Amino acid sequence: MSGRTKFTWKQRLEAVEMCLSGDYPYTTAAKKFNTNDSTLINWIRFYKNNGVDGLQESYTWRRYTSELKLATVNDYLSRKFSLLECCEKYNISFDSVLRSWISKYNSGKEFKATNGGSTRMKAGRKTTSEERLEIALYAIEYGKNYSATAKKYSVSYQQVYNWGKSTFLKEKMD
Repeated sequence: MSGRTKFTWKQRLEAVEMCLSGDYPYTTAAKKFNTNDSTLINWIRFYKNNGVDGLQESYTWRRYTSELKLATVNDYLSRKFSLLECCEKYNISFDSVLRSWISKYNSGKEFKATNGGSTRMKAGRKTTSEERLEIALYAIEYGKNYSATAKKYSVSYQQVYNWGKSTFLKEKMD
């Protein structure tokens, strides 16, 4: 286990099978595994949509096209399906994901496809102290646009931010 969840996939599978057998209600199974009903309902949905693999812990973000997001939100807002039914139909990971899409839609923002992939931050490259100073001064000169600076110099955002902050503070103290 990675520490993101306290349940192994075997425990999740056991809980799901208890419920799907019809011998145990959700509340009984949830108490046995010291979790809540909604978590158990999500596990069952993951299992129904993706089999045993759906109960494995994911280490990457899910990918959703902008078309799928729009179709899901439209189905929900037109009252064709409930929140959970939309999540099940379109294989959306959690109802909170759909809620955020609905909020975005209602505020008039456009959907963008999520690119999925790793959750790890982009690793920075090794730099000399002279390069760090040059990068920090560039970022400060261009209105502290750390993101554009990071892209221009092929370093991480966090590196640029830290270098810019320390350079700015040094200049203030001098």
